[in-house]
Amino acid sequence: MDHLNNISKVYFLGIGGIGMSALARWLVMEGKEVAGYDKTETPLTKQLQKEGIDINYSDSLFVIPDSYKEEGVLVVYTPAVPITAIQYQYFFAKGNNMIKRAELLGAIAQNYFTVAVSGTHGKTTTSSMVAHILKDAGQNVAAFLGGITQNYNTNVLFPDFEKGNIVFVVEADEFDRSFLHLNPDVVIVNATDPDHLDIYGTEVAFKQAFVDFIGKIRKGGTLIEKFGSDFDKQPQLQTQVTFGAPGADYYVSSSEVNAEGSIDVSVKGKGEKSFTLDMPGLHNQNNALAAFLACEAVGLSETEIKKGIASFKGVKRRFEYHVRSPKLVYIDDYAHHPEEVSNFIKGVKSVYPSKKLSVVFQPHLFSRTKDFMDGFAEALSLSDEVFLLDIYPARELPIAGITSSVLLDKITCSYKKLMSKEELVDLLMTHEVEVLATLGAGDIDQLILPIKKISEAKAGNEIS
Repeated sequence: MDHLNNISKVYFLGIGGIGMSALARWLVMEGKEVAGYDKTETPLTKQLQKEGIDINYSDSLFVIPDSYKEEGVLVVYTPAVPITAIQYQYFFAKGNNMIKRAELLGAIAQNYFTVAVSGTHGKTTTSSMVAHILKDAGQNVAAFLGGITQNYNTNVLFPDFEKGNIVFVVEADEFDRSFLHLNPDVVIVNATDPDHLDIYGTEVAFKQAFVDFIGKIRKGGTLIEKFGSDFDKQPQLQTQVTFGAPGADYYVSSSEVNAEGSIDVSVKGKGEKSFTLDMPGLHNQNNALAAFLACEAVGLSETEIKKGIASFKGVKRRFEYHVRSPKLVYIDDYAHHPEEVSNFIKGVKSVYPSKKLSVVFQPHLFSRTKDFMDGFAEALSLSDEVFLLDIYPARELPIAGITSSVLLDKITCSYKKLMSKEELVDLLMTHEVEVLATLGAGDIDQLILPIKKISEAKAGNEIS
């Protein structure tokens, strides 16, 4: 693609996505004119409009601003927008320079020292931790994140360009092999559990993509890999360490809830470490451990890193508390893979071992449900109650025989129901819950506000 300095106007197809919106904001910050299309208006697209970005919600030629129909406009698209879309076909037929989101991210990151967080699970939490720890320590940080950080209420952090020495933190997304557009200096691989098999076809091909990705780490760089990933020794790297389980170079040896309700974590390995984290669950402790090692690789001291981890407030839709009272707890999470669902439920039960856990789950994609049907059933069966919603199709068409009803039959907990969103809200008005969780990556987030209001009323809190 042409160097971004030669481009004045950029049009985004799918601008409301969390990654696309971050790129749009970055380009506006660089002084470029930005507009875009998305299928649905959301709080995020409304915020982008407040920031001066022209957004339309109709897949039509007539709503594209005239100035973006001119020659030389760069078009950035996401796989969430089908190539059959009218606006996509229009720009394609005109011969506009059209690139995927990942290509634009790679072109921007190429200019900076880059910390890239990859893996099937934990990318958003870990990258947000890394960005916060660095920023809290006074580093000049730029970050593109896959969620809204609670510390900064944004998915993108802008650096001080005049100050220089920028550290760029990005999520390295394996979907559609997007991360192969990056050439990072420090890489975290949190997990390589198979996913996106509709794209990769086989587990072998999925794992090979990660092998190709770590091969793109710059000479003298650092690889921090989850124990069991089993990557070969990379001769071009200065540092390659494992974390996450006994036998690794670093692993969580113990943890306990302190008087303030946070988690005190001890780490054994090549050098003993400790830190305090305000997020339950071994998976989050391992996310924090990976962030610790990455920030050490950048050059921070243990004191700076511990301070940053302790003050990290989390990410929206990642173990996000909405009601937290002695009578009732309501938590929302983005978990949409069996391993994530299992980790979440185990994390909740470690904090509330004597309370009933009720889980609302919306499966995401027919293909993922098909590939991991038994895994989802096993993970959801760890809860006390399951309320199952229909599969959220996203970009897919239905697959014969793959339904939420089939999944429900495989779940073994004693209380389980399949219902619509409307039926769920009605049920929760009277159903007794102690710890309630909503899980999923589709449009289940539309339920957060009504469930929060119901939960606050039951808990005796003032409804916001």
